[in-house]
Amino acid sequence: MTARVWMAFLALCIIWGTPYFFIKQALIELSPVWVAWGRLVCASLLLVPIAAWRGSLRGMGKHWRLLIAFALVELVGPFYLIALGERWVSSSLAGILLAGVPLMVVIVGPLMGVHEKVGTRRLIGLSVGLVGVVALLGLDSNGGSMGLVGAGCILLAAVGYAVGPLIIQKHLAGADSLGVVAVSVAIGAIVLTVPAILTAPSQLPSVVSLTSVATLGILCTAIALLLFVYVIGRAGASRATVVTYVNPAVALLLGVVLLDEHFGAGPVLGLVMILLGSWLATDSARASH
Repeated sequence: MTARVWMAFLALCIIWGTPYFFIKQALIELSPVWVAWGRLVCASLLLVPIAAWRGSLRGMGKHWRLLIAFALVELVGPFYLIALGERWVSSSLAGILLAGVPLMVVIVGPLMGVHEKVGTRRLIGLSVGLVGVVALLGLDSNGGSMGLVGAGCILLAAVGYAVGPLIIQKHLAGADSLGVVAVSVAIGAIVLTVPAILTAPSQLPSVVSLTSVATLGILCTAIALLLFVYVIGRAGASRATVVTYVNPAVALLLGVVLLDEHFGAGPVLGLVMILLGSWLATDSARASH
């Protein structure tokens, strides 16, 4: 990779490790629905004009059903579920649990017609990763029953993050990637508009909350997606997905240093096992349709 691609890749690794911190900050005054909606609105205001200027919106209409499905499972569902889950779990735990997205891809792929060879290495990886999730939840269960509910929301969001790319891989491989993400964030914002109105804060939120939502939308969604598309185009999808192994460490660092979140045996053991399992389960995988 060139120096410019490396810089984009490193920036993406850092950026996608920060949403959980900003979500936690925004939730102090805003509902989970409002956080997700505000994030999508801000992303739409940046991505849609760029996509229109580049001509990336042409031909998107014929994919409207798939774009709605992608927006729901990749954006609306996860953005809301992560914000909801972070009401009861730490931002660092949320970041670590979402490190298991590659494992989810391997599990749900066959259900969507994306068949991959499952050898001994991949089975070991899946087992290690899933044990890591169990260890993480078992050793870091300070949140009690509601903590487990929050973790369940995060894991369900991870399923959505796994299904979304599979929709693109299976049905939208030939579509303009910038057009897909621009239209999808706009659809997501529209879908959540009424729920956001119903859960709107009774008074003007603080600068911290509003800035956190704006950062989530502009930096963690719009700019991150643009960087992701750039890295995929110049380094390939397999290299681009390596960010999954880096951003949980950023989330953990921010949670511990800035939010004074607990750092014990559970997060360490769980993170190591989930990352190791993801690497074993997805390394050198070849997909067939």
